[in-house]
Amino acid sequence: MSQDGITFVGMDAHKKAINVAMLLPGAKQPMEWQVANESAAIRRLAKKLIREAPGEVRCCYEAGPCGYALQRAIEAAGPIVCEVVAPSLIPVKPGQRVKTDRKDARKLAEMQRADLLTVVHPPSAGEESVRDLCRCREDAQQDLTRARHRMSKFLLRRGLTFTVCKKAWGKLHRQWLRGLSFESPTDEAVFGDYLLAIEQLEERVLTLEAKLSAAADQDSYREPVGWLRCFRGINTVTAITLVAELHDFRRFRSARELMAYLGLVPSEYSSGESRHRGSITKAGNRHARRVLVETAWHYRHRAKSGETLRRRRQGQPARVIALADRAQERLCRRYRHLAERGKPTPKVVVAIARELVGFLWGALQAPAAVRN
Repeated sequence: MSQDGITFVGMDAHKKAINVAMLLPGAKQPMEWQVANESAAIRRLAKKLIREAPGEVRCCYEAGPCGYALQRAIEAAGPIVCEVVAPSLIPVKPGQRVKTDRKDARKLAEMQRADLLTVVHPPSAGEESVRDLCRCREDAQQDLTRARHRMSKFLLRRGLTFTVCKKAWGKLHRQWLRGLSFESPTDEAVFGDYLLAIEQLEERVLTLEAKLSAAADQDSYREPVGWLRCFRGINTVTAITLVAELHDFRRFRSARELMAYLGLVPSEYSSGESRHRGSITKAGNRHARRVLVETAWHYRHRAKSGETLRRRRQGQPARVIALADRAQERLCRRYRHLAERGKPTPKVVVAIARELVGFLWGALQAPAAVRN
């Protein structure tokens, strides 16, 4: 595509201010200025870009804590294309040792004109809301895990260990906790505070999961969530997390592209006849990668379809169920094969997660192929 007549604008966005660098068509040096990161100032910025640019205007800024609000505000203010780019994929000069906000804005404009930037697929406002709800539940679950660890370590320091069964935080464990008493009023206060925190966080997690279930029942999520729940180890929370984090599986042209996006492919350094492959890249979306690795642990057991899985599959397309069965048979067999070869368990689980991505991509790509 010809870039003649296009004005490129790089923006280094921060909480209070935005540094702007505008490259007019044919210009070698950008026009630079700074504006406040406020709604009125952003609207004035958009009007200024439209007024001073002779043709099409294309803006960009790095993905970060400012989110997509700046992009939506600029595009709503006028006929401007605003792109959010992946910061980890911006080329870096090894010898460059000076970094300022002005230089960053100028660099973005120059690299956008050279077509060297990787654009992030932006979610809609509704998709971002559901994604944030998934991450809120994840944060609450992490807080609950930390609170439980604090309680268990407090009891361990007092020589109290639960030995009735192996399952902690179940019904028997709760009965054991309620039966504990301490001679010291201070210890009793600490124990009560830890227990109260755990109960509050458990209630918070349950409330958020109920809201996620309601979100999964919306028209835009009901179908893909139902298909993903046909796979072993994927229930509503995991399914809605994957759909919300990835927005649309069909934007990935192949399963390998999705695997790479999730950072589940091995890193590689090859030069001449030398070839070295290392650990996975861990690039892309870490939230989706985490739930996929957690799901992969379910395939360490033999392949079977229990009553819970059969209930989740009721009313779902036969082609998706067949693909889920093929995935289960292959991944369970693959897990045993890698484990018998002496591979470390974490590596085996990551390998299973990588192959699972291919099956999930296939399940959600199939409807497009059928319609075509």
